[in-house]
Amino acid sequence: MTEPKRKTARANGEGTIYQRKDGRWEAAGYVLASDGIRKRVRVYGSTRREAADKLAEKIADSNRGLPVATLGDYLTYWLGSVAIHRLRENTHTRYTACVRLHLIPGLGTKKIARLTAKDVRTFLDRLRTTCQCCTQGLDTERQACCAIGECCQKQLSPSTLIYVHSVLKSALEQAVREDELPRNVARNVKTTTDRPRRFQPLTVTEARQFLDAARPDRLHALYELALRTGLRKGELLGLLWEDLDLTTGTASIRRSLQRTRTGGLTHLPTKTRASERRIALPTECLHSLKEHKQQQDKERGTAGSAWQDSGLVFTTPTGRPLDPANLTRRFRSFLDRAGLRRIRFHDLRHSTATLLLEQGVDLVVIKELLGHAHIGVTAGVYAHVRLRLQRQAIDTLGNTLGSADDGPEDPPAAAVVR
Repeated sequence: MTEPKRKTARANGEGTIYQRKDGRWEAAGYVLASDGIRKRVRVYGSTRREAADKLAEKIADSNRGLPVATLGDYLTYWLGSVAIHRLRENTHTRYTACVRLHLIPGLGTKKIARLTAKDVRTFLDRLRTTCQCCTQGLDTERQACCAIGECCQKQLSPSTLIYVHSVLKSALEQAVREDELPRNVARNVKTTTDRPRRFQPLTVTEARQFLDAARPDRLHALYELALRTGLRKGELLGLLWEDLDLTTGTASIRRSLQRTRTGGLTHLPTKTRASERRIALPTECLHSLKEHKQQQDKERGTAGSAWQDSGLVFTTPTGRPLDPANLTRRFRSFLDRAGLRRIRFHDLRHSTATLLLEQGVDLVVIKELLGHAHIGVTAGVYAHVRLRLQRQAIDTLGNTLGSADDGPEDPPAAAVVR
């Protein structure tokens, strides 16, 4: 005959402790969850003392503000209550996808208060070597990869791994700020440094060809402004006429036009606070902008009542905002028609910085023109250009020193100093 559960006397606040039918001891009590609500938890042990100690540890953690919730619970809370108010919508969408596809499947069941640096390192190592097609069940849907016994080994790129790690660090950093955790264990895990994205900026000759080919184009002023000032695509499309002072030759960069999932084409703040800036406009851009203004006035007259007065510098022929995706497609077609090699629109920005560096412009000036938050960003992105310029400078010095053998020698120092 099975013995009934035995409850024993307990100290005040210790919770309920009793022996189960299988002989194990069970302890239950209330602790604080990540949403601020107290909930009942159960722990088990082979002895009464073991169960009581486990429950006491959870209660002590709860009293210190350490949640018993899983990491998955906290990430959901963080995305919905914290990150959504601090991130741009498109960034929040990418964070959400990262959490859904990688962090919750890999670490979601871990108790956040018990998460260790070893857990994070093991997770990242596993993520680095696992075929994502199989992990996410895409092989079953497509009847490919492991579903047919031919794994495609579709692994995440190093940059994606670094991104996943950074999202986890951001979430845990907020938990530390809110006194949910004593430390951010993800910061103790080091990942390999991401290699700079490779890009092929326009050479001086190609840049001239680009500007020549752009002159007859309806968006000539936009292409010229992009190459000569390095403005981002969204910054160009978000420019209002009131942001330009064609008399003094300046432009105030205050906003960016982006397409978001919920709001469609939306004016958003610039990428960073440093991106909100005032820049000088080259003389060539002033001429092309004045011509563009005359062209837009003609289009307004042609469109009549169909004209939508948005106040934007660059619009459709009926005054509506230009969609960033449509500009990308139009840019590709323009390159093909002009017989120029395929580059991304963003490579015009890289071309601006590279050409300026090659002309000896100071890095600080380039940083301010591009609107980078820190000069380290500028220095890091264009490190390869600076290295090439260093080599050229060293070679120039070497040629100068080498040519001294052919001319008269300088007098020795001892003969000069009396």
